[in-house]
Amino acid sequence: MQIFHLLASLSMLLFFITVIPFVSCSSHADVRDHKLSPKKKSDVALHGILLWVSMGLLGPLGILTIRMSHKEEGGKRKVIFYLHLVLQVLSVLLATAGAIMSIKSFENSFDNNHQRIGLALYAAVWVQAVIGFLRPLRGSKRRSTWYFLHWLLGTVISLVGIINIYTGLNAYHKRLSGNARIWTILFTAQISFMAFFYLFQDKWEYIQKQGVILGNTEPTNQVIPQSDAQKVLVPEACSKRNALRNLFD
Repeated sequence: MQIFHLLASLSMLLFFITVIPFVSCSSHADVRDHKLSPKKKSDVALHGILLWVSMGLLGPLGILTIRMSHKEEGGKRKVIFYLHLVLQVLSVLLATAGAIMSIKSFENSFDNNHQRIGLALYAAVWVQAVIGFLRPLRGSKRRSTWYFLHWLLGTVISLVGIINIYTGLNAYHKRLSGNARIWTILFTAQISFMAFFYLFQDKWEYIQKQGVILGNTEPTNQVIPQSDAQKVLVPEACSKRNALRNLFD
């Protein structure tokens, strides 16, 4: 199962690297250069912040959180699970708010990839939420299928959401003539840190077993008290007995 997860993650990463240049170029070509009112600019900025926090922060953070629960038991596992639930619900609510704002305030011609991907994401996050609440009990036959679908859809939503944030930053720079470079750098740094932490989670237990983490290693050299070292075991004397005699004892 770990090998399958690794192959799937590498496939998603390859998809991520391949699609970003195409989507970025398409969004540049499709954006029309005309001046917007100050209110429209503020609406665009608020829309971007909502989707950044939803798709670019809370969604991936929820994934990192639930991965921490796999090695926990009892009450701590429940706390981590409910934290994951809260993060994902907030992500869905913020994405919905961003969708409502885009419908009310923006031109929804869907003639560019940013809008098309965004529309698909709005639908996908609600499908993912419904799947999450329909979680079968552990041990049931449907649990494995549910887990695979929930994991796969959540991973795709996070990766495509990150891609669409980059296309949104490009559109912001092109259409509003805004300086999106600093925001792109900050977002890239945040995603890079989360990706590093995601990979580090798989190696955390291995590192602990190697004794790298202080406090988890047990000393190998033990001092033996001198009194114990000087103790000599003396074998008890036993009388030799004839084998035939033993038969009659």
